[in-house]
This record gives sequence, structure tokens and C-alpha cells, in this order.
Amino acid sequence: MTAAVRRRPVAVADRPWAARLATAAGLLVTLLALLLAPATPASAHAVLVSSSPAASSVVQSAPAEVVITFSEGVRKVPGKVRVIAPDGSRADRGEPTFKGAVVTIPVDPSGSRGTYLVSYRVISADSHPVSGAFTYSVGAPSTPPTDTGTDTRADPVVGNAVKVAKYLGYAGLLLLVGPALVLAALWPRRLSRRGPARLAWSGLGLLAVATLAELWLQVPYTNGGGPFDVTGSGFGDVLGSTYGTAHLVRLGLLAAAAFLLRPLFAGPVGRTDGLILAILGGAALFTWPLAGHPAASPAPAVSVVVDAVHLGSMAVWLGGLVMLAVFLLRRADERELDAILPIWSRWAALAVAALLLAGTVQGLIEVATPKALVDTTYGRLLLAKIVLFALVIGVAAYSRALVRRRAAAGRPGAMRRAVVAELAITAVVLGLSATLVQTTPARTASGTVAGAPDNFFSTTLSSPLYSLQVELDPAETGSNSLHLYAYTKDNRPQPVQEWKATAALPSAGIEPITIPLLPLTDNHAFGEFNLPAAGQWQLRFTVRTSDIDQATVTATVPVK
Repeated sequence: MTAAVRRRPVAVADRPWAARLATAAGLLVTLLALLLAPATPASAHAVLVSSSPAASSVVQSAPAEVVITFSEGVRKVPGKVRVIAPDGSRADRGEPTFKGAVVTIPVDPSGSRGTYLVSYRVISADSHPVSGAFTYSVGAPSTPPTDTGTDTRADPVVGNAVKVAKYLGYAGLLLLVGPALVLAALWPRRLSRRGPARLAWSGLGLLAVATLAELWLQVPYTNGGGPFDVTGSGFGDVLGSTYGTAHLVRLGLLAAAAFLLRPLFAGPVGRTDGLILAILGGAALFTWPLAGHPAASPAPAVSVVVDAVHLGSMAVWLGGLVMLAVFLLRRADERELDAILPIWSRWAALAVAALLLAGTVQGLIEVATPKALVDTTYGRLLLAKIVLFALVIGVAAYSRALVRRRAAAGRPGAMRRAVVAELAITAVVLGLSATLVQTTPARTASGTVAGAPDNFFSTTLSSPLYSLQVELDPAETGSNSLHLYAYTKDNRPQPVQEWKATAALPSAGIEPITIPLLPLTDNHAFGEFNLPAAGQWQLRFTVRTSDIDQATVTATVPVK
């Protein structure tokens, strides 16, 4: 038996490259999925509930102000709230006033007759930008004016870079927490701490870089523009926001923790230092929910706490798994593993239980209804995360069974393969999490907020010249809003010289209806039109990008 025990670790040691390759593959696939996913508009997490004058309405006299109301509190993006008069001049006067969810825009009360364009870009309470436009008319409608201001959307490259930065932040967190926790409580005294210390310092550095990247990218993400369109005033606005404050606090806590981590990586530390380190780590966890969806949920106090618990449990569980796979199952002997694995198994069970409980509470708050779970992008991503998490739980149950049978210490190869499988699957789960925090919560997207639409259609159409992002809201009979965004093949804004669009319902004998389109920027057009009947509507778009280059794309839209 002794010889057999000695031979098994040798077999495992012969295959460390396979374990590393499996984990790296899971991380790489997720990163590529995030980078190569179709470019989509920046997620809007607040909904325009109402306006005065109402969208598409005709008023008899020019108003002294335009009031727009959102589903949650919003704050200003300098220069991105505009009212354009029928002659193309600016009709707004002075700076708009922001009071919670209500934005008041002073306008010239002596304005001329005709159609006015109101365009806006604001930042919702969860730090995500929301942009849009609508028209109203004074006296009688006229040809809508064109907004010649800058684009109201962030570059798609910025949106994808934000997701990658958040993913790297999660990865850095678990690479920091795992080694710190294991070195403090489970690490055998005879083993060198150099490898885990290097891993933890790498995690700390990755987390700090990801935090700085998120701060930098938040400027073009909210203001519009590419990754290097960052100004001093824009950066100052971000740092002065709740989002910026949370990230600065995180950096400060990381710097403070670094002083206590150094003695921990050198040898065991006292209870006082360990307690202070735990408090710093717990405080840092709250900086994630305070800068995201939970702070703007219907129950912010509950959402912030459960999100911090969810994140902390994830870091403990996955960070511990990394330590098991990379160090303990390779270096610890059978006697040490007999002592370590039962303790770790209990910790992992508690972390998983906390994950499930916190995730359930989060889901109930953010999804709100069963219908939203299948009808929204957020809900479908959450379902995918649940399925993958169930697979991880199955693998974890196998690992726990090995520990209970006291077979894990004698069979480190089987245990290590199970741990690597858990890490590979959860690498994808982390990618879904990074996408979820950038996706409109189902409670908002499904229209649970009063006055918000119940249906929404969005797709990306491709042609040899461009890709076209199409958004139809609410995709129901009656009045509908259409937004078109043109991009080059490398996801850059594509300037458009002429837009044309028609809608037809052949099954009901409805011939193509011309959709009037209003160019808002050089790559963004907007239209308001009426769909008289339900059915599978055929939308046809012709986009001319130069004097001679144009292409036509089509989409089938289910209209209720």
C-alpha cells in the first residue's frame, strides 16, 4: 500500500500541464466569447417613463420647459441633453436641472412652429448610461430637425472592454482571497509559502489594474466615445460619483491590506492582524454592489448585502479550489491532506450554501417575474448561469464524497481532476457574471416599471458594407419607436449619407409602409411609425454609405 501511495502522486505530477491547460482553456474561451460577441448598444438600466410635452404630441404654444421622467434617479452627462428647434438651432436655454428621476430642460418659450427634437444621454443610478430621443410639435408637425451634436453612444469597443475589466477584477479577487485564506488557516508549516504568495500578489495587482481600468473606461462609457476619449473634466465627474468613490475606496483598502499581507505570506500571523485583514476584505467586497445594480434595486439595502455575500462566497470557494489544484494536492502529503480536506470541505459547503441563498435573493429582486426570466436577456443569462452552477455542484458533490470516504488524501489525482473541472466550469460562470452586471436587469427590461414597454425587439443585421443594429420598441400594434445604428465591420461607427426603411405585412395584404427616419448622428437614425396589425412584419432597410455604395438588409419582427 505504501508503494502504491507513493506511485500515485508521481502519476499526478506527470500531468500538471493538463490541469493548467483545462483551467486556462476555460478562461480563454470566456474571454474570447466576451470579446467576439456581437456589438450591442450600451445597456440602459433606467427607463424613460414619461415626458412633458409627450412624445409625438402636438401642443398649441411653445412650452417654457421640457420635463422628462425616468424610472430611477439619473445624473447629468455634460452637454448631452439637447432640444433642437425646427430650423436646426438649439432651443434649450441654460443647463438642465436634475432632481432624482426628473430632468427639467429650460427652452425658449418664443420658439417657432414645427417639430422639435429632444435628445438625451444620462447616467442611471447603477452607473450605466441611457440615451434616446423623441419629438414633439408646436402648432403643427414639420420635418424633424437633425441633431448635429456628438454621438450619444459609447464605442462598442468600450462596452466590451468594460466587461473584460470586470472579469479580470473577479479573477484577481479570487486569486487574492484564496491564497490569503489558505495560508492563514490551512497551510502546512513545512511547505514553502513562496508560490502561494506570488499568486496572491498577482491577484492583488490584477485587481488593482482592473479597478483602475474600470475607472478609466467609465468616462467614455458614460460620455460616449472611444477608449482614449477621456478628458480631465470627464474623469473628475466619474471620480466624484458614487461609482468613482466606491472604486477609490477599493484601491485604498487594497493598499492597506497589502501591508498586512506581507507578514502573512512570510509566516503565520496573530489573531489581531487576521481580524483586521478580514475586516478590510469584507469592506472591499461592498464596493462592487455599491457601484452596480444592487445600489439601484427596489430594495437597495438587501441587494447590497446579498451581493457582497455572493461575491465573498465566490472568492472563498473558487480561490480555495485554485489553491487545492495548484499547490496542496501536489505538495501536501497524505497525512496533511487527511487533516486539510475535511476542513476545506466544510468551508466549501458553507460557501456554496451562501452562494445559493444570496443568488436566490438576487434573482427574486432583479428578475421579479417568471416571465422575465425567459423573455429578457438578463433572465436567459441567469438561466445559463444556473445550469452551469448546477454542473459545478455535481462535481463538488463528487469531491465531497471522496473526502467523506477519506479517499481524497490517498487519491489526489481524482480529487485534483474534480477540482480542475470545477474551476473550468466556473471560469465560464464568471464570464456570465461579468456580462450580467452590464445587462439591463430583467425587472426593468420586462417592463415591470409603470409606464415602461412590455415588449422590445433588437437584432444585428449584416451586409458586405456595414452591420446594422435595429431596435424596435415596443414591437406591438400602435405607435413604435425605431432606432438604427450603423457600424463598420470592425465595430466602429459607420457614417451614413442616406437612410431608407419600410415595413410590410404580406400575410395581411399590407404593402410596404415607408418609415420616416430622422438622422440623430452620422451613424444613428430614429423613426416613429404606426403598426396597424399584429403578425410577422417584414422590415427592409437600405443604407447608403457613400455616393455609390449602399446595401439593403431585412428583418422579420414578431408584432403582438
